[in-house]
Amino acid sequence: MSYIVFALKWRPNNFDQIVGQDKVVATLKNAIQKDRLAHAYLFAGPRGVGKTSTARILAKALNCKKGTSVEPCGVCPVCVDIAAGRSLDVIEIDGASNRGIDEIRALREGVKFSPTQGRHKVYIIDEVHQITSEGFNALLKTLEEPPPFVKFIFATTHPHKVIPTILSRCQRLDFRRISIMEIIAQLEKIARAEKINVDEKVLFAIAKSSDGSLRDAESILDQLSSFAKDNISLKDVVTMLGWIEQDFLFNITNKIIQKDARAALGLLNEIRNKGKDISVLFRELIEHFRNLMIAKVALADSNLIDLPKEICDKLLEQSQSFSLQEIFSAFNILMSAQEISRKMEFSIIPLEIGIIKLAENKKEKNSKKTMLKESSAQDKQPVSGQLKTENFREEEKEKMDIAFTPPENNIVLDDIKSSWDILIDNLAKIKMSVATYMSEGSPIKSENNILTVAFPVNYSLHKESLEDKDNRALIEKTLTQIFNTQVRIKFVLSKDIANNKEEHHSNSFIKSAIETFKGRVIKQE
Repeated sequence: MSYIVFALKWRPNNFDQIVGQDKVVATLKNAIQKDRLAHAYLFAGPRGVGKTSTARILAKALNCKKGTSVEPCGVCPVCVDIAAGRSLDVIEIDGASNRGIDEIRALREGVKFSPTQGRHKVYIIDEVHQITSEGFNALLKTLEEPPPFVKFIFATTHPHKVIPTILSRCQRLDFRRISIMEIIAQLEKIARAEKINVDEKVLFAIAKSSDGSLRDAESILDQLSSFAKDNISLKDVVTMLGWIEQDFLFNITNKIIQKDARAALGLLNEIRNKGKDISVLFRELIEHFRNLMIAKVALADSNLIDLPKEICDKLLEQSQSFSLQEIFSAFNILMSAQEISRKMEFSIIPLEIGIIKLAENKKEKNSKKTMLKESSAQDKQPVSGQLKTENFREEEKEKMDIAFTPPENNIVLDDIKSSWDILIDNLAKIKMSVATYMSEGSPIKSENNILTVAFPVNYSLHKESLEDKDNRALIEKTLTQIFNTQVRIKFVLSKDIANNKEEHHSNSFIKSAIETFKGRVIKQE
């Protein structure tokens, strides 16, 4: 007997053997049990996730000799013929090679004839999106009102290419990518049955390389079992698939954290000398930073990171060394380098530049933190002429949200003062009234990224207007955009704030108003 590859040998024979498509299976089982099967189905999803296999199992369930059932026997002549692909009542058509109007007309003529063995005639059209518009149009009438003994099952990886008039006549079932852990479980089962020695790291590498396709994973395992003589090591996977090991991704990221660009480039050169595909290296690095982002924000949601617990724990630990802003910056650097590398036929030079940038960004970030701490310490010391804040009226102090956690980097008051005109100008572009009111205020205090803006005691209307929920949100959002960190704001009245004509004239917002309207300041209150 000729050798049967794993993808065919381990093809599911009943609904319970279908991996990772619980919702689809439940829908079809319920429809069979309640005798509510549609005359046409569209199975949509990625390659190798079980679309055609499910269609065959549904055909067996409809035609099994023991009767229509969610559990076809699999041993009667009808079930055996369907599984072998030789049943006269289950016609499998390749949409790519039978896509014209002539082939569809021949199909339409064949629909009229009754089944020979079973109770239903089932047409399974794979890659149905390849059929031409003329072919689809020729099928419309038959699809809308087929004979009672005919069922259509369309399978496609590109449902958006199927014309709407066909989609509206089918019940659509979406097949999802199979998770890494589900693929690993199935591969373990196959390895035990086939007496293949393999550890979990190897299975993880195979599952990750398959990109959610169980058929691809089974084919890779089959190929590796021939390559390594039934004793597969991680080295075999790396050699044959060109797979990038997780240890490399963690190591090069650690070098970036340590600001050691030289060591990071050494690791990059080492992996290049092993003949790794640069495009794969880009993809894996970008995905690694994506996983770091998820680990930092929402690791508790297991659906977002489809990786073993051991790797998730390492991601969580490594993510603590990055801020979200640094991770976003890494995305931009790596994706820009990837685009340049693609234009250079996947040269490694853009990746080397990107790695150096990432390491240098960590250096700059640490340098800024040190400068901010020193500046903040100086800002806390009393300065001659500094506004006194002890006279603020307590009843005017805003209650701040106790759930607010100040960011790690505090904004220095001098930075706010130097950027005050920029804030007013940005507000004026969005809401002129808010800019006008804010231009009358003075920033007097910045502590834990809570900015205090004071107004003269006779400017209570300005204060109340800016305390409006929407106006406050606009100001805080604009401040956050300018300083690249979350800022809260509160407003107070102070008798120590005096109107200053020269100060108003130096404000770019007032300057702009005078220039625009060709006017002059005639009164200042």
